Amino acid sequence: MNFSVTDDQLAIIDAVQALCRDFDADYWADRDQSGQFPHDFHQAMASAGWLGIAMPEAYGGAGLGILEASLMVQAVAASGAGMSGASAIHMNIFGLHPVVVFGTDAQKMNWLPPLIRGEHKACFAVTEPDTGLNTLKLKTLAKREGDHYVVHGQKIWISTAQVADKLLLLARTGAESSTKSGEGLSLFYTDLDRSRVAVHEIAKMGRKAVDSNQLFIDGLRIPVSDRIGEEGQGFRYILHGLNPERILIAAEAVGLGRAALARAQGYARERVVFDRPIGQNQAIAHPLAQRWIELEAAHWLTMRAAWLYDQGQSCGAEANSAKFLAAEAGYKACETAVMTHGGMGYAREYHVERYFRESLIPRIAPVSRELILSFIAEKVLGLPKSY
Repeated sequence: MNFSVTDDQLAIIDAVQALCRDFDADYWADRDQSGQFPHDFHQAMASAGWLGIAMPEAYGGAGLGILEASLMVQAVAASGAGMSGASAIHMNIFGLHPVVVFGTDAQKMNWLPPLIRGEHKACFAVTEPDTGLNTLKLKTLAKREGDHYVVHGQKIWISTAQVADKLLLLARTGAESSTKSGEGLSLFYTDLDRSRVAVHEIAKMGRKAVDSNQLFIDGLRIPVSDRIGEEGQGFRYILHGLNPERILIAAEAVGLGRAALARAQGYARERVVFDRPIGQNQAIAHPLAQRWIELEAAHWLTMRAAWLYDQGQSCGAEANSAKFLAAEAGYKACETAVMTHGGMGYAREYHVERYFRESLIPRIAPVSRELILSFIAEKVLGLPKSY
């Protein structure tokens, strides 16, 4: 066992940290208040080649693994960008993995380079208002008419749809009964035609810089050439990206927790009450120490899951466990950071209230804690399936 990163991986962390210095915590606080998408940050990451870190070299990517991508997004979140910074680039990094694996050569050549260069922004439309995590029950219908599909339906909690020009869409092309076996759903990557897709932003408590939306799709025409792989196999295709997504979210949650912990450490050293720094009191110091331990454990479980994925080994239990543990560790770190600041933790100028609001995201998405526990109970512990 080798619990260390390589020199090349350290160089990635150092380079990302250097880039993020131009986008400090105040930058992200401003975006959180204004709701303005961080286009300049997104382009800076693209220009430096980071959006293609896990994409094939043949299409302009770096050809590295999910482990390197995890270290990168963790460094972004830990810089003070939090979930906002990581979410601004999340889709570009690994969202088109189904295209990499199942797309044609022409699709890869047409779609991947513009995404890597930051010329395209994409959003991923799966979740629906009436189905939630029960993906097999999706109702958005794509009906084939000649060389096009015509799509009608709704999607919800679709990130970056306000600024995206491309849409990765999972829709039903077969009979609803066929989806019981995972068939009947097809995956498309197409232009986001706003004359046929109404995008309504959802007001929310955190991460305002990266929008969340409900989509109302009314007669969107998608060329057959924009379908990824075979008709009816879209659910199987997106399954290939679920473990990497959980790993990336876990890395982002750890980075967020570390950003909050760093703020709390600094405040605990500098804040003097009763003629002594508050960090000298064990009631302050011990919770911070415990948060460090929890974040460290979550980090290394995330790294193990990423390593297993890159080695082509089974990693479902590890990826889900990493997401669960990292989300909880990040949340606790952010909560403790607020409480360490006392009343000032409620003030925007100290940033920890923003981190605390954002810390709820990885606890909720992209899969609930309860489904992860059910997965571990069934697949690891051998208990009867509960749903």
